[in-house]
Amino acid sequence: MTETTGTWLTQEAFDRLQAEYDHLVNVKRAEIVKEIDERRQEGDLKENGGYHAARDEQAKMEARIEELRHKLTNAHVGEVEFSGVIAAGTVVSAEVMGRAMKFLVGSREIADGTDLDVFSPESPLGAALIGCKAGDETSYVAPNGKEIAVTVVAAEQFNG
Repeated sequence: MTETTGTWLTQEAFDRLQAEYDHLVNVKRAEIVKEIDERRQEGDLKENGGYHAARDEQAKMEARIEELRHKLTNAHVGEVEFSGVIAAGTVVSAEVMGRAMKFLVGSREIADGTDLDVFSPESPLGAALIGCKAGDETSYVAPNGKEIAVTVVAAEQFNG
């Protein structure tokens, strides 16, 4: 997998997202359509707050369905073979601006249920670390324009 072609997910995270997608498509969609229809029957749509709230909920749900569909379609599922080099699915211990940090480089969906912070491989910090290994020094440019120094202390495979 290359970092720009999809999201790495554990089988557990993939299954959790698939279940959410299936529920939204097969259950929630019908519920919201029914709710919109009931609110439409109440009369004047211009002043019908329930109707507009249901339509807003429908729009949010459809956006989430599209987000999940994209993630699931482009997901790379399974264990990442760890070679000591930081890639998606790596837990990194690093010193960032003199502060010790431990976080996952990957998708927030796979870290659900852990206390790890998550940085995507596309984030400035994640992108700077991809390809590094323990002992390497790198840096990235923060949103405020400052260059942030990073020293990789350790890297290990994420095991859920």
